[in-house]
Amino acid sequence: MSLALVIPMLVMLTEGVSASTDLLSHLWQTVLPDYLYNTLLLGVFVVLLSVFFGVVSAAVITHTNIVAKGMLRWLLMLPLAMPAYLVAYIYTDVFDYAGPVQRLLRSWFNWQSPTDYYFFDIRTLGGASVVIALVLFPYVYLLTRTAFEQQDQNLLRVSKSLGLSTKQSFYRIALPLARPAIAVAASLVLMETLADFATVQYFAVNNLTTAIYDTWLGYSDLPTANALASILMLFIFVTVVTEQRARAGQVNQSSRPNKNHQLIKLSVSQQLIASIFCWLLAIAGFILPFVLLLFMAWEYSTVEQLQLLIPFGFNSVEIACWAASLSTVLALLFTLFKRLSIDKLRAIPMQIASLGYAVPGTVISMAMISTFAPIDHVINDVAKFFAIKGPGLILSGSIFAVVFAYVVRFCAIANGTIASGLEQIPKSTDFAPASLGAGLWRMLTNIHIPLLKPSIWVAWLLVFIEAMKELPAVLLLRPFNFETLSTQIYQLISDEMLEQGALGAILIVLFGLIPIIWLNQSKNKR
Repeated sequence: MSLALVIPMLVMLTEGVSASTDLLSHLWQTVLPDYLYNTLLLGVFVVLLSVFFGVVSAAVITHTNIVAKGMLRWLLMLPLAMPAYLVAYIYTDVFDYAGPVQRLLRSWFNWQSPTDYYFFDIRTLGGASVVIALVLFPYVYLLTRTAFEQQDQNLLRVSKSLGLSTKQSFYRIALPLARPAIAVAASLVLMETLADFATVQYFAVNNLTTAIYDTWLGYSDLPTANALASILMLFIFVTVVTEQRARAGQVNQSSRPNKNHQLIKLSVSQQLIASIFCWLLAIAGFILPFVLLLFMAWEYSTVEQLQLLIPFGFNSVEIACWAASLSTVLALLFTLFKRLSIDKLRAIPMQIASLGYAVPGTVISMAMISTFAPIDHVINDVAKFFAIKGPGLILSGSIFAVVFAYVVRFCAIANGTIASGLEQIPKSTDFAPASLGAGLWRMLTNIHIPLLKPSIWVAWLLVFIEAMKELPAVLLLRPFNFETLSTQIYQLISDEMLEQGALGAILIVLFGLIPIIWLNQSKNKR
């Protein structure tokens, strides 16, 4: 079953290897080196900025007595709910030459033309890096903050008794102990950055993701697009494997850590600097874009626009529900098989099913097209041979391909969530029912699944929200005349008309807030 989730990617790799070298060599001689360079540079910049934003904010929230810590603790999580392409459009609208910031500066200083002053251009690789980092740094913040909170504080106290200052203890003890969590978060940020399509295209930053899209739709050359997708996928896998090997064998936490933190008391100036830094991240990453969306919706939205968005919203909810339900069921099967089977290879199905999260939506779309389009043609050829009306593109031209791509992409999220919940169930519950004469089915339905209900619900919710926000896969695989909230907003952004879709954008953001609020409340109850 798990192999079915990776077969499309294997087909894509095979077609990529057998692709014609004419267009590929032409791209290599002209634009492909620049695309590769931009891809590498974008990944490095976003990871560095995200690590800086996330580690510093996590350290401030965990180790200091910063004012309004409780509010900042959850506000710094909220940028995860904001799609990067929305933030990109909003900040372009704010900081562009015709935007309010530059208009205000020209009115204040009586500047007449762009030659009278310098103002940064946000639609560059650097601008894209900052915008994407503002949305993705919460990955680093959350994992690093958790690592800091789980550390044994006795180690820090011992280091201070040996003469180290508070700052030295942090840099020599706390930060190295959090390195595995930071590395995992950085790899997640890198994968999300390389999976981004709408932001880099809107900022005119040509990288491998946009090259795949342009090669398929611009040149109608699917094999070459598969070859480029294969390069991107292999690049991501090499990065992930390198990061995992770098962390192999590291054990950095005590088995019974003392979590009683002694907070660093900041001076007035330190409080001011720390507060400005954290509040700027929260404001720039979520509060300001969301407030501007609300203003757009208030000023430009009409009842007619809302009525037009309703069917798109239903389409989004439909495919997200299918993807979340299938991913959760598969994750439940994989995790229970790993837990209850005596097979030595019992962990492999879940590992295989988790590979898709490292693959960008554009690459998965190429895999779906390469796999299902030939099958559709065979089905129609057989129907034609028997003088039967062909069913058309029932696989590659329907929401089946979209849902399949979502399951491949997000099954890893459900796997990790349910596996984490299953680890909280004692091993003794696997054997006690059998000693009382209960079979496997009764044990699962009466014990394991009821105990896993919270994890199952969280897994379903997380996949549902990710599916609601996903753009590249549905953009390439959606059937004709089938739009979702994300594709409709993307079209409006491309036409410089986000104001007309502000209500839909707000709806996507609100859906994204659900798991963040849920997880924050769940953690606070513990």
